[in-house]
Amino acid sequence: MSTRERRMVEPARPDSYYGRPVIKEPVWTWEIPVYFFTGGLAGASAGLAFGASVTGNERLARNAWIASFLGIAVSPALLISDLGRPSRFLNMLRVFKVTSPMSVGSWLLTAAGGAITAAAAHDVLGVGPRPAGRAAGAAAAVLGMPVATYTAALLADTAVPVWHEARRELPFIFGGSALASAGAMAAIATSPRDAGPARRLALGGALAEGAASQVMKHRLGDLAAPYESGACGRISRAAMTLTTAGAATTFFGGRRSRRLAAAGGAAILAGSLLERWSVFRAGFQSARDPKYTVGPQRERRDRRSA
Repeated sequence: MSTRERRMVEPARPDSYYGRPVIKEPVWTWEIPVYFFTGGLAGASAGLAFGASVTGNERLARNAWIASFLGIAVSPALLISDLGRPSRFLNMLRVFKVTSPMSVGSWLLTAAGGAITAAAAHDVLGVGPRPAGRAAGAAAAVLGMPVATYTAALLADTAVPVWHEARRELPFIFGGSALASAGAMAAIATSPRDAGPARRLALGGALAEGAASQVMKHRLGDLAAPYESGACGRISRAAMTLTTAGAATTFFGGRRSRRLAAAGGAAILAGSLLERWSVFRAGFQSARDPKYTVGPQRERRDRRSA
């Protein structure tokens, strides 16, 4: 076949046998994306609380520890609700498998939960000696960001195309979203005079999340369609709008007005939750259409044979 003839033949649309899905849809339920949000909030709030405590901003530290504790307390309940019964969560702690994001995440959540609870109890209720409370706070801060981002690795470690192919950017999207939500929650609960670090964290996290999301969509090309079209696309755009508007309101208006800080913070929290939900649902959308599974496979085959 000549070059001219090859150009006249349109590229075949990647498809499967009778157009049936190549992979099954995930079986996770609504509790999982909510857990992504609460776990991220808890982990990033722990780092903010420890930083505020070290720098002597006691009011901000206290509010951030409370947010971190509430986030980490509800997270196991969400996981157990998805799993069906508590014993299934406990069974995941029977072994530690470093190559399994689910196993590592279960241990991270357990260890961070203990550290955050001890640190919050010391800071809010005065439980325990100061060195022990400071050590628990440092441990919570160290474990916090892995708790906030390992869920991205959990998604990327599946066969779902839009999750697996986005493995480079998803941790930054989840991490940025977690930082933004932690800053937003602290800015809502803290007076504007003491909430400066929280406002800066909310703005920085929102910028990081937005940049990582745009890089991901650009790099994925046609594979990014589930993130940009249909219900997932509408949710993703709503998340971006809420996060951007909320970050600007919190950073600029929250300096002088507690009401503006609360409004902006609420918008960021809603945007962060919707962003997790859009990523979660995009995986289902891509699993249904065989072209998102077959297309990347053919591209890898063509690159190897080129």
